[in-house]
Amino acid sequence: MRIGILGSGLMGSKLGTIFARAGHDVVFSYSHSDRKLKRLAREAGERASAGTPREAAADADALLLAVHWSRVADVLKQAGDVSGKVIVTCSLPMNAKDTGLAIAHTSSGAEALAKKARKAAVVSAFGTVPSEVLFDVFDAKRHRRRRPSLLYCGDNHDAKDIASQLIRDVGFEPIDAGPLRIARYLEPFTLVMAQLAYEGDEGPEVAYRIERFGK
Repeated sequence: MRIGILGSGLMGSKLGTIFARAGHDVVFSYSHSDRKLKRLAREAGERASAGTPREAAADADALLLAVHWSRVADVLKQAGDVSGKVIVTCSLPMNAKDTGLAIAHTSSGAEALAKKARKAAVVSAFGTVPSEVLFDVFDAKRHRRRRPSLLYCGDNHDAKDIASQLIRDVGFEPIDAGPLRIARYLEPFTLVMAQLAYEGDEGPEVAYRIERFGK
C-alpha cells in the first residue's frame, strides 16, 4: 500500500517507519522541519520519502492522521481533496491545555473528523496504545504467538479492512469494536492507557489484550 503520514510526531514517525519496514510505500509529511522529514524517510528505508501533506495524500491508499487536535483543520487544508481516501486517525481530541477531552460522551474526535472530511472513510485506530510500545510490538511479532490486541472502529467495511491489515503489520491483533460512534468510548480508554503508561512506575511500554472465554 501507499500510505501518507499526516503528522510526523511520535506516533506518525514511529508508525510510518514501521509501515515502511513492513513493505509499504510511505510519505512522511507535516512537520516544523523539512530536515526532520528527510531524516525520518532516510532512517525508515528505501520505501519511505518526505513530502508535503498534498504529496502524501496524492495516490495514497490510506492516510494516517497523527497530529494534535488543534492542527487537524490545518493539515486537512494542506492535504487538499481527500475524497474517497481512507483516513486512519489516532489523533485524540484533547483541549488546548491537554488536560482533558474537548469532545466526549455524545460524540468523538473521530466522528468530528468524519464531518470535516465527509467524502473520506474514517477509521479510529492506534490511539489506544502509547507510541513507546510500537517498536517493541513490531520487533516481537515474528516470535510472539499471542499478540497484544488493538481496538479499532469505523463505518466503512473496506476502510476497516485496510486498517486491520495495517494493525497486523505493526504486530497487533486487530479487534473490530464496531461503528465509528464507538470512538466515544475508545478515546477515553486512551486516557486510561496514558495513565498506566506515564503515571505508573513500570514505564510506558504497555499494551493490552482482549481474551474471549466460553467457546
